[in-house]
Amino acid sequence: MRRSGGLLPAMTLVAVVLAGCGSQAGPPTATSTSPGASASPDATATLTAPTASPADSSPPATAPDTSAPATTNASGSWVTFTTADGQLAFDLPAAWSVTDPAGELPEGGGAFAEVTNRAGKPMAALRTNMAIGSTCLEKYPYAELETQELPALAQNGTSPRFVFETRGDDSAPGPADTPAAAYGITSVPAPTGDSACPIVHFFTWPPTSAMFGAFYNPDNNVTPGAENLPYLEQARRYMNTPEYQNIRRMITSLRPAG
Repeated sequence: MRRSGGLLPAMTLVAVVLAGCGSQAGPPTATSTSPGASASPDATATLTAPTASPADSSPPATAPDTSAPATTNASGSWVTFTTADGQLAFDLPAAWSVTDPAGELPEGGGAFAEVTNRAGKPMAALRTNMAIGSTCLEKYPYAELETQELPALAQNGTSPRFVFETRGDDSAPGPADTPAAAYGITSVPAPTGDSACPIVHFFTWPPTSAMFGAFYNPDNNVTPGAENLPYLEQARRYMNTPEYQNIRRMITSLRPAG
């Protein structure tokens, strides 16, 4: 059940960047930059030493699936990145890089930043000012491996949450040609029952919606020693890697700039 995909693979989801009647924007393109957290030459985003933020005091992540607990803490030097539009900020390892903008921005502005690790592999993409719509035609077995509420991003009294979740299992695979594991921020309520719609990671952020995360891709999210295991097992074991711990710390640090 090995699957691969980029940050925004095809799925039963329509995500259209607001651009009047223009064409739909393509998926983020991985851009390799020099080691170290740096923005593209034409960006006005800024990097500073990280400071305490509301995200730092948010409840710790929980791991509903106790078969794959996260055990390694993120560490090393960190910096704070502020998007070129000056609206959002997040912390990331100093050895990682940021490309901003990573592609065409929607009409009316917004953010489009892509984070890559030291090897140039994409770890997550942040996009704002997105119009979304989704259709749930079929449900699949699911697991929430980890979840954490993010009060710093609350809108109208409702907080989104960081989640690492999967769809399908060995007997009932998830959506065809779509990665069945992903981490990111979502305003979608946690599934109930024994099945769930395909993964949709978007959260409410003015003026429309935003995303910050990625689908798990074994080619990008390397899990040492698990290369020959089934896709979903690789995803579960990835939670125990320092790289995933850094990703979780980075995404859950997202907050309004200033």
